[in-house]
Amino acid sequence: MYNLEYAPKSSFKNAITTSKAVDNLVLPRATVRVTPETSVFTGETVTLKCEIEKLYTSLHWRYLWYKDRSEVLNSERYTVNTNTLTISSVTQSDQDEFWCRGERAGRPSSSHDSGHVTLSIKGSKPKAELRSDTEGSVLTGNTVTLKCLMNQFTGWKFYWYKHTQNTEKTTTDENYYTIPTVTVSDGGLYWCRAGRGNPVYYTDYSDVLWINVTGGSSSVSLIIRPNRTQHFSSESLSLSCEDHRNSTGWTVRRYTNTLETCPSSSVRSTGTESTCTITSLITSDTGVYWCESESGHKLHPVNISIHNGDVILYSPVHPVTEGDSLTLHCLYRDKNPSNLRAEFYKDGSEVQNQTTGDMMIISTVSKSHEGFYSCQHPERGASPKRWISVTASGDFEEKISVLKILSSLLAVCPYLIVTVLLVFNRPNINYSRGAICKCHLI
Repeated sequence: MYNLEYAPKSSFKNAITTSKAVDNLVLPRATVRVTPETSVFTGETVTLKCEIEKLYTSLHWRYLWYKDRSEVLNSERYTVNTNTLTISSVTQSDQDEFWCRGERAGRPSSSHDSGHVTLSIKGSKPKAELRSDTEGSVLTGNTVTLKCLMNQFTGWKFYWYKHTQNTEKTTTDENYYTIPTVTVSDGGLYWCRAGRGNPVYYTDYSDVLWINVTGGSSSVSLIIRPNRTQHFSSESLSLSCEDHRNSTGWTVRRYTNTLETCPSSSVRSTGTESTCTITSLITSDTGVYWCESESGHKLHPVNISIHNGDVILYSPVHPVTEGDSLTLHCLYRDKNPSNLRAEFYKDGSEVQNQTTGDMMIISTVSKSHEGFYSCQHPERGASPKRWISVTASGDFEEKISVLKILSSLLAVCPYLIVTVLLVFNRPNINYSRGAICKCHLI
């Protein structure tokens, strides 16, 4: 005997609809996610993850990985684990297209092939660049912000170091480090590097940067001849600590790979100055130079860099003040190149105007002009980058404010211009008995 149960028409209709839907299923999409990013450096670890769209994630998938047209299997540097592919210590041979697909026993039996992602492998390890929002001496109580600059920022942590008896190390997720209220003890040598991934891949250390903290002004100056921060190898360089109060005891010190007095064989003292002369520069002379007193007081740190190439950028040694003009030159090892035409770049982008031959002039500098500058000769190559820092000028801002006030007054009282002209052209006129005009401001 069979027990038959009544099934309404709607149930049969639903069953037929469901069956047709299964037969006509659209294959789910697959997507590849890359960590840390598709552009990486030799030696980094890269993880690729195959993701099936959410509607189908509860199904049991087997994941297949492909490099170009060949399936990827477990090997010494390639590890396939469910939906992830990990490539350890990437090399140039890993620069290729990767994609994935999901497969399973039931319906749907596979996903679509994912889109192809291309890994780009850069051969040289990157070097971080350390910059400060202030150059020169910093007064106690002020705030100093250091920036560890990289061309790529995805996934990096930043490591900050200060030269002490036991080197201090601080880690941040951001590429800046702020000292909120500096004291004299905050002064010293700083450097940074970045790292990302697991295991951590580190960049090269930045060049050192000297932060000088002082409680007041000083009569000592650091004089550099030639007066620039970039120099050709084999050139000569002279640095002098000059004290305008005729006191002695200042010495040129430097930090290249070690902390030292400027090479003792080239140091001479002449009255009120201590001068360091290096007759033939080499790249290892690159570093921070400053003046130091017998008591250990340090002033005027400057980054000096030595280059073997044929092109360098001439720029001011000290920060430029807002409102001033700025002139950059492209200098060549060959003093008389046949073609003087050079291109100038700011933060990697070509500066289309303000350039003439091997010179670039900004007539009125503003904070927006701050950045990395370089120049390039069509035949001799490019100069190293140089950070141009722009400082605010109270005098410049005050002039702007005065001009705004005068503009407002002139708009209300046109006769005021007569007063202004008379005051500047006839200073001996006595206006004590009355004004030339009365301006009623509304």
